[in-house]
Amino acid sequence: MRRLLPIFWMLFLVAQIAFAQKNYTLTSPDGNIGVNITTGKTLGYSVTLKQKEIISFSPIGMEFDNANLGSGDVPDKTSGQKTARYNALTLSFGKRYDVVFRLYNEGFAYRFITHLKDSVKVINETATFNVNPAAAAILQETDNYTTWEGVYVKSDAVEAIPVGKRATTPALFAYQEGTKVIVAESDLFDYPGMYVKKEKAGFVGEWAQLPSLAVPGSWGNFVSVVKQRFPFIAKTTGERSYPWRLAIIATDDKQLLTNHLVTELATSSKIKDSNWIKPGKAAWEWWHDALLPGAPIPSGMDHRNTVLYNYYVDFAAKYKLEYLMVDAGWSDNYDLTKINPRNDIRAVIANAKSKNVGVFLWCVASTLLKDLDNNLDFIQSIGAAGLKVDFIDRDDQEAIKWFELIAKAAAKRKLMINFHGCSKPTGLEKTYPNIVNYEAVRGAESDKWDYSINPDLHVLTPFIRMLAGPFDYTPGAMRNKTKETFKPTDPGLPSGQGTRCHELAMYVIYHQPLAMLSDSPSAYMKEDTIMRYLSVVPTVYDEEKALSAKLGEEVVMAKRKGKNWFVGGMSNWEERKVSVDFSFLQPGQQYQAEIYTDGANANTDATAYTYKSITVNQKTVLPINMAKGGGFAIVIHP
Repeated sequence: MRRLLPIFWMLFLVAQIAFAQKNYTLTSPDGNIGVNITTGKTLGYSVTLKQKEIISFSPIGMEFDNANLGSGDVPDKTSGQKTARYNALTLSFGKRYDVVFRLYNEGFAYRFITHLKDSVKVINETATFNVNPAAAAILQETDNYTTWEGVYVKSDAVEAIPVGKRATTPALFAYQEGTKVIVAESDLFDYPGMYVKKEKAGFVGEWAQLPSLAVPGSWGNFVSVVKQRFPFIAKTTGERSYPWRLAIIATDDKQLLTNHLVTELATSSKIKDSNWIKPGKAAWEWWHDALLPGAPIPSGMDHRNTVLYNYYVDFAAKYKLEYLMVDAGWSDNYDLTKINPRNDIRAVIANAKSKNVGVFLWCVASTLLKDLDNNLDFIQSIGAAGLKVDFIDRDDQEAIKWFELIAKAAAKRKLMINFHGCSKPTGLEKTYPNIVNYEAVRGAESDKWDYSINPDLHVLTPFIRMLAGPFDYTPGAMRNKTKETFKPTDPGLPSGQGTRCHELAMYVIYHQPLAMLSDSPSAYMKEDTIMRYLSVVPTVYDEEKALSAKLGEEVVMAKRKGKNWFVGGMSNWEERKVSVDFSFLQPGQQYQAEIYTDGANANTDATAYTYKSITVNQKTVLPINMAKGGGFAIVIHP
């Protein structure tokens, strides 16, 4: 009998654990995606697509200084929700925490909501994404927590990626049958940004620990550089919601081009009156070193003065550009209020306003934050429309707070914000729509230094980075080069890789509410036909459709603004043919289409293009040839 007692208790404990474990299922509104949720010993999920597993069991949880969530817990209450967009399930674990799961036709998301007392320290979070080991991966790999401007690295199989390899999010995984899974996050407040790190079975989330010591350093000695960190990732209130963790799912590459789950999951706008927020295009001097060949005034970086910037104002006004972006040099990098005496920025702004042109001013984030309210009061007092805030270069908890702090304070003064040297967006631009763009992309600036910004990368970005939100690629290069003729240029007038029409298409395809015309006004003013397009192409749209898409190969999109449609197409370094189907147009109506396509010799002269205007309707199907690194742009109006 004594020998039987230990066996009895062992069986009893096993039975109790089995009894305690509960499983839940959730399906998408269209029934194609399913999530299986397991509670008990380990909280976790798995995802199926048409009943085939695409993410195997993946543990989730949170470790606090005084509590562990997700291990050994079973919910005492559940509640469901059905909407036209998603099905949701909330698991409540006593009065301590909830976990909310949402399933859309386009993907899966979950978040923790805690009801803990006082402040807490988040030691770590468990967010696992056990994607198929045989899936290919396209990752922006990184060995630091300071940059989101790398190139994408392709791996043939997840299982071949070394353990410990870290990447930024969004991170894309491509399955052999064509399914794509993109790991991302949304609604990030008062918490560090998520990376993914390879483990033996798949990927786990990783976060920068909270800095305990940061000092000025890096470029210009004005970047806040972390030297020491606490042994935890966040210190925060015990009663709060944590960021959404996403797995965006697509069975057709076109679905990725119009996926906005990151934005949809974000907190609604906190700005009641947003009529003063106006997206638009901007003239900008930095990329082309302020050089104005043939202009009647001295130009170049050594001549950035009142006369030169008024020349840019006149250019913007002539071509109906909404803004002028004034980059570094208008004030002291370490004191915003010390204006460069060579440039009467107040006079430039006043002149611009008289011609319906707003002015954005560049500044260093650390300088702005030294005295945020007084600095913003100063920017408001001189009449600027907004700020380009640069060199944040971090996404730990402290830095993430800066984004909201700046956006909120700027909104009070009706100032727009363009973040540069920053981490990727996670929907904050929905909460504070005065954020009109982010960088967090390897943009056209790299054409000055290396070969990394090319059509191969251009047709990857919309499928990965663009899912996070808008990005300031700064297109508009007019010295277009083939793969064989391109060379980086700095200082001087740089070139862009790919054809002229490839460059034009970016204004339709790329999501950029504040879009630069990065090249010299002198180059644009030689091309009346090109400026006819750049003057009218919008930066935000009312409707969008993906017409053709192959990951890393081609992108064709149509977007509507009012009654007008705009179509853009881009190819990688391969020459290809596409057919543009105009079935998105209203039936029974005739339209005029202004069409910009690669010239017959664009494979050797990337500036070559053709322009024609034809009548089209809903039944029109137009074959178009794209050169190597080519593209096209179409303006359609009734």
